[in-house]
Amino acid sequence: DFVIRFRREAQAAASLSHPNIVSIYDVGKEDGIHYIVMEYVEGKTLKQIIKEEGPLPAPLVLEIARQICDAIECAHKNKIIHRDIKPHNVIITPEGRVKVTDFGIARAINCSTITNSGGIVGSVHYFSPEQAKGDYTDERSDIYSFGVLLYEAFTGKLPFTGDSPVSVALKHLQEKPASISKMLSGFPDFIEDIISRCLEKLPENRYQTISELKRDIIKAQKKLEESGF
Repeated sequence: DFVIRFRREAQAAASLSHPNIVSIYDVGKEDGIHYIVMEYVEGKTLKQIIKEEGPLPAPLVLEIARQICDAIECAHKNKIIHRDIKPHNVIITPEGRVKVTDFGIARAINCSTITNSGGIVGSVHYFSPEQAKGDYTDERSDIYSFGVLLYEAFTGKLPFTGDSPVSVALKHLQEKPASISKMLSGFPDFIEDIISRCLEKLPENRYQTISELKRDIIKAQKKLEESGF
């Protein structure tokens, strides 16, 4: 069952063609090993950059965010939900192009290995509340995870941490993240509003589409330029 899901999801992801998405060239099997052939992207993951540089400058984060939106928008239009948006799955090339990877694969993994795969447990920091509960997920689940990614890029910290995956999942369900403007004095409130809306516990209170979120990110980019932040 897992292999069938893996192949189906990988083939669906292979149908995505976009400059901000890591291409999948082939899906196959040899000597009992199932594999994916993907585009090689030179660069660093956003997670590596955050670890090395700490909180990133607002103009840089918004430009990365806009390109991630372009990638997710393409996927959502093709009925593919990522389900594992996190800085580890975002690669930045030396030229500054953003490449999002692992589209659709998370779904195959989630179906059968959430309880015993160390890899997927690590994603609990980016899970939406509905994923933490094992409820239905849709495009708005990606928007929540994207909000966590933005929070981490701007602050250098995750909104929720804990001693165990379960304790982190409970915080996603029950707690509000610390205010960014209290951590970083002078942080623009119009950017914090975008992140707060992404991180709403109930899907109906978030941005309903990634296109709607992208419009606000572009507006925020213009406001930053005008304010000389």
